[in-house]
Amino acid sequence: MPRLFLLAPLLALLPAAVLAQDATDPTAALAQGDVAVTIYNNNLALVQDVRQLAIPAGVSRIEFPDVSAQIRPETLSFAADGASIVEQNFDFDLLSPGKLMEKAIGRTVTIVRTNPATGAEQREQAKVLSVQGGVVLQIGQRIEILRDDGLPVRVIFDKVPANLRARPTLSVIVDSARAGTRAASLRYLTPGLGWAADYVALFDAKAGRIDVQGWVTLTNTSGTSYDNARTLLVAGSVGQSQGGYRPQRPTALRRAGTETAPRAQLGDFYLYPIAARTRIADRQTKQVSFLDVQGVPARAGYAYRNGWLASSEEPQSVRSVVHFSTARSGGLGDALPAGTVRFYMKDAGGAPQFIGENQVDHTPMGSDLALATGDAFDVKVRPVVEQRERVSNSKWRSHMRYDLSNAKDQPVTIELTQSGLDFAFDDTRIVSESLPSQRIDSNSARWQVTVPANGTTSLTAIFETRY
Repeated sequence: MPRLFLLAPLLALLPAAVLAQDATDPTAALAQGDVAVTIYNNNLALVQDVRQLAIPAGVSRIEFPDVSAQIRPETLSFAADGASIVEQNFDFDLLSPGKLMEKAIGRTVTIVRTNPATGAEQREQAKVLSVQGGVVLQIGQRIEILRDDGLPVRVIFDKVPANLRARPTLSVIVDSARAGTRAASLRYLTPGLGWAADYVALFDAKAGRIDVQGWVTLTNTSGTSYDNARTLLVAGSVGQSQGGYRPQRPTALRRAGTETAPRAQLGDFYLYPIAARTRIADRQTKQVSFLDVQGVPARAGYAYRNGWLASSEEPQSVRSVVHFSTARSGGLGDALPAGTVRFYMKDAGGAPQFIGENQVDHTPMGSDLALATGDAFDVKVRPVVEQRERVSNSKWRSHMRYDLSNAKDQPVTIELTQSGLDFAFDDTRIVSESLPSQRIDSNSARWQVTVPANGTTSLTAIFETRY
């Protein structure tokens, strides 16, 4: 099948007069001015770019190359003293061999073939008929497909189409009351810029301590770099009318904190400024440290959640959980932006080894967290429905047994949760249990079950459901 990358050498043959324009020359320096970028968590950024421009009097057209390739034109704000905007256009078709050939449909180009044995060149005029699935040419009275057969072939164009750019370019038509050089400010929203938090946690289960380092991970896929930019990160997902459904993140927030973090805020969002100006290169991931806390109290635990009337023939692994706090006293002492927490533990030789990861949502300071790191090898639960009996036309009783086993050489406590106690048209209550439970909500009850070292424990409960 023909491949359009055969046309790459044509870029070197374009007239110098065409390439001299900033909006067309891919090698020219960025035309941005004083740039400030505010980046939100939900793949959205506010770009503010102030450029010094010579604006003539009257109506004129001004080009702004190096805007985001994903700019939302309807969010554009333009401001220059004594000038008002009349019209705006965004040229998002970027110069590439494929695009250049696509724009040449119906036009005549020059095909240059080189004889690999003699080095002699043969030039023919060809009309481009189609680029669907390959390049179809009309050369004289014959129709030919530009083949990828390994022979040296290149295509020469006489010019670059007017609406094809090497760099994303915004053009505005302005009406200026006077001539002169002045500051022109652009402000717009764009997707393609986003950030998340990544956390590295070194957990010492024996000492009951955890060290946590937090990183801002910033990703730019907007199609444009931002040079020497003042960068501000906003921890929060701002509302967007075209944003669609926002999926819920998995959360392990046991108690929401009520402490205010020692950080600047914008409305209901926390701000994380990057101290120095930085270059945010296109198709780059950049990381900046924002949290480094040592020796925070933490503990290991185990958790298992059973669905309503769920019974298993085989024992199931419980979840290994790490408990810690974000409180000022006895915790991380900060709010946590949403992101991924990756846990490590030291092996017998003292080398940190990865033990699992989990997600956190935006978490206030003072919160209690319980993050699962994976399935426990030695700790199991087998839920069993022992009996179901009808007590009356509107009442059932369900007898449950939970067999818990521990192959570790020390006792463990399992947080066992039974869910499904509150359906739409019934009411389920615990009428008998071998250990006291805590009703954590209308749908779930929870037990703290201690299992001895290298031993087993059984928990029984009778549930009465009224319809």
